[in-house]
Formats: sequence, structure tokens, C-alpha cells
Amino acid sequence: MSTKASRSAARLMLAPAVILLLAWMLVPLTMTLIFSFQRYLPMRGGFQGWVGFENYARFIGSSAFWPAIQTTIIIVGGVLLITVILGILLAILLDQPMWGQGMVRILVIAPFFVMPTVSGLVWKNMFMDPNNGLLSHLWRFFGADPVIWLSDASMLSIILIVSWQWLPFATLILLTAIQSLDSEQIEAAEMDGAPVLSRFWHIILPHLARAITIVILIQTIFLLAIFAEIFVTTQGSFGTRTLTYLIYQRVLESQNVGLGSAGGIYAVILANIFALLLMRIVGKNLDR
Repeated sequence: MSTKASRSAARLMLAPAVILLLAWMLVPLTMTLIFSFQRYLPMRGGFQGWVGFENYARFIGSSAFWPAIQTTIIIVGGVLLITVILGILLAILLDQPMWGQGMVRILVIAPFFVMPTVSGLVWKNMFMDPNNGLLSHLWRFFGADPVIWLSDASMLSIILIVSWQWLPFATLILLTAIQSLDSEQIEAAEMDGAPVLSRFWHIILPHLARAITIVILIQTIFLLAIFAEIFVTTQGSFGTRTLTYLIYQRVLESQNVGLGSAGGIYAVILANIFALLLMRIVGKNLDR
């Protein structure tokens, strides 16, 4: 049983790490908040005065703002749909006894450790290149004209690239959940003559509810900030400009730090709204 002195010592030892973590998070956020109320143009004289909420009004009033929000939501929703559905199927498959099961699991999980930039470049040059990509050769083999993925199907291309990278994460979480399922329930259902789909719908899927909500929560928080895959493939063209990429364009391409900072605050607010909503869903599932 811990004493008052030991608890105080523990707090004292944790204090430096907590202070460093808070500084790591709060200093950039505070600077972004300050810049958002300024007219700050680094290449055109720097600080040019305080403008209040003008940057916020300009950013949300931009013709690119709401399409960027819509694009962000579509990409996040598409990636979640693919990774959750395929993640469940892969988790069930990997839970079955097979030869080389450990190696298969490593190969399935491997894409998660590939950097987003590398992932985007690999898909762009090896798979989706209209002249020498593997998908183009496959199309020609069946006598069809190759698809110019990054222009004709740009949104689908981004969703596929990001899904490929996040599918291993969903699979790993869902596989862990499946392995915690009591095998006696499945055996009892089999003895009662329940078909495969019925066992999945009434036993496996309800058991995966908590894991699915955790996957959705974590992936959503990270996917709202998607940038690298778009930067190395479409560069925001062909309807793939997300909120994060719009902020990048305002800060670095237009050299308007104040306007971009206002967009950053909007992104933080949007991420927190999604996080709070998802946390309520996760909380309800964990309380069951």
C-alpha cells in the first residue's frame, strides 16, 4: 500500500516528463493561436499587425474550405469502411490454423511500418503508373485501356493507398479481439447446427464491437491529418485537397502564416469534435 511520501516521490519523478510533454504540445498550439490573429507574411515583410478574427473569416469564407472538409470526410469514411470490413475478414482468416501462420501474420502487418511518403511513392510508381504500373499491365492483359488512376480516379486512389497502410493496424486489433473469444461459444453454436453466417453475426461480430470502435477512434484521429500520401501523389489536385493540405497551401505556397494558422485552429477544433463524439461511442461500448 503506497504511502503519502511514496506518492509525492512518484509525482516528483513524473513531473519533468509531464512538463516536457505539455510544453511539446502547448507551445506549438499557443504559437499557432497567436499567429492566427496576425497578418504575418514571412516573404513580404513579416509581421504586419493584428487583424483579430479576420483570418478565421477569410479561411472559412474561402471557396476551397467546404470542399476540403467534404474531401476529408469522404477519405476518412472510405478508409474506415475498407479497413474495418477487410480487417474483420483478415482477422478471422489469420485466426485459422495454417502452415506458416507466424510468417503470414508478419507479412500482413508489415505495410503498417512503411512510411506514408514511401507508401504513396510505391503505389504511384509501381502500381498506378499509366505506362509501366502493374495495374496498367493487368488492364492491357485483359484487353482494356489502362486507367490513369491519379487523375481519373484520384479519390479512390488516395483511399486505396491509405487503406493499404492502415489495414494491418485494424487487422492486428481485431485479431487480438477474436483470439479473446471463448471457443466454447463457437463450439456450442456448431453443435446446435448454427450456420457459419449466423455464428459470425450473433457471436463474433458482437464480440468485436469494442475493438471496432477503438479502431475507428484511433484511425479517425490520425486520418483527419492525412497529408503525405496526397503530397507525393496528386498534390491536392483532381478533388483530393483535404483540410490539412489546404492549410499547407496557405502557409507555405501562399506564404500567409496567419491565414494558415487560423486553418490549423479549425483543424484542431474539428479533430476534437470527432474525438469527443467517438469517445462517447467508445465509452458506451466499454460499459456494456
